[in-house]
Amino acid sequence: MKILILMIGKTVNQQFISLEQEYLKRLKHYVSIEYTVIPEAKNTKSLSENEQKQKEGELLLKQINQGDEVALLDEKGDKMNSREFAGFIEKKQISSTKRLVFIIGGPYGFSDEVYKNARHKVSLSDMTFSHQMVRVIFLEQLYRVFTILNNEPYHHD
Repeated sequence: MKILILMIGKTVNQQFISLEQEYLKRLKHYVSIEYTVIPEAKNTKSLSENEQKQKEGELLLKQINQGDEVALLDEKGDKMNSREFAGFIEKKQISSTKRLVFIIGGPYGFSDEVYKNARHKVSLSDMTFSHQMVRVIFLEQLYRVFTILNNEPYHHD
């Protein structure tokens, strides 16, 4: 199985960039992973919230192939602890999912079209985090998943 993580807008904080790179390096020992940044839409000040979501949605959907299984990181998504998330990933591996795509949206969330293409919604927390922080938290949790699945001592119950 391959994992693609799509996100809107680049990370600008160097400390977050370093952490992202560290977890991506660790993850490559377990899974084929791609990390793709979709540039933020230009001239967004002249766009409504819905227009911005539409524009971002079009860019995101261009990255999705037929047969991809899409999961949105969404505040209204399913809440799982780390072991439950590991079980979710393991089921995808067992079911022969070729490519699992996780999408981190822009500041206003996702367009209706992106929601329609998603099979899953996953919430990291009831709390709100910056998009840059979400990336690091998600990568750490994904790394944790693979250490759980491989019975490594990183995760403690």
